[in-house]
Amino acid sequence: MSPLTRWGAAFGMTLALTGAAAAEPLTFLIDWLPAGDKGAIYLGVAKGLFKEQGLDVTVQSGRGSSDVVTKLGTGAADMGTGGLAALLQAKAQSAVPVTAVMAIYTKQPDAIFTTTDSGVSSLKDLVGKTIATATFSSSNVAWPLVLKANGVPADGIRVLKVDPGALAPMLAAGTVAATINWLTVAPAFEGPLKEAGKSFKALPWSELGFEGYGLSVFASDKMLAKRPEAVRKFLVAYAKATEMANADPMAAAKALKAAVPEVAAERAAEEWRVSIPLIVNETSRKDGMGVFEPGLLRTTWRWTAESQGIPIESFDPAKAVTGDFLPATKAER
Repeated sequence: MSPLTRWGAAFGMTLALTGAAAAEPLTFLIDWLPAGDKGAIYLGVAKGLFKEQGLDVTVQSGRGSSDVVTKLGTGAADMGTGGLAALLQAKAQSAVPVTAVMAIYTKQPDAIFTTTDSGVSSLKDLVGKTIATATFSSSNVAWPLVLKANGVPADGIRVLKVDPGALAPMLAAGTVAATINWLTVAPAFEGPLKEAGKSFKALPWSELGFEGYGLSVFASDKMLAKRPEAVRKFLVAYAKATEMANADPMAAAKALKAAVPEVAAERAAEEWRVSIPLIVNETSRKDGMGVFEPGLLRTTWRWTAESQGIPIESFDPAKAVTGDFLPATKAER
């Protein structure tokens, strides 16, 4: 039995237990527009997993991890998802009242996208070439450090900042040698590349030394103080929804499409499928699902601090996370 299943078995609360009591409202912010990699929360709602825990979850869209942190900190929402680096930076600079309660991605999702015929097998193969990135991508902050870690001069690769929608067409047309993206959007590149007679290839930054936690579940400190049981119940249901999505990505995609009709189910399923290795991997198997391991947490902070010019010793990253709301994992330890 997996850790996620044990959470549900050990701490699940059935509808019979909640009885006729009104479900407790909870507003959850995803960190970007609805897409396949956000499928778990929609699957949990569609399958009644949150209702079983006595929660009435409303899903809203944020505009990036920093936006989620801000809205949670100001009370505009209760819980949400975001990149841990955004929270670490906010906590270090302004002590925002938000805490990470569950790790989702235990590998960074950033990657170089290129084609199999490009001759690109490493960052050094891109020296002297032009690549493209989304103007406001969070990857842009860590990019100089990734270059440094791989012995590539800061000005060795020319980077164009463009609209996100232009990245796949530019790569397909050969306008650029590569693009910077999250692995979760790889399915969007397959169509344009296939039409151009090219095949997709990715160089994950996690294989280039960029280690640390990525997407995580956040909660407002007010929520943690005043509604701790609701947080625990939410994580039980969310963990179960994640396991269900891992087992059946199309089910997650259909749940997403039911809530957001303009989403293409086939692509959404593939977007979740390519997310699974970021969730289930050697790190999550070693430490337990949802756990923030101190060493990897410090590594995450080191990358964040260096990229933002923040003194590493000025903040303890352990102050930004808690494992107190993962009861099954806590018991296993």
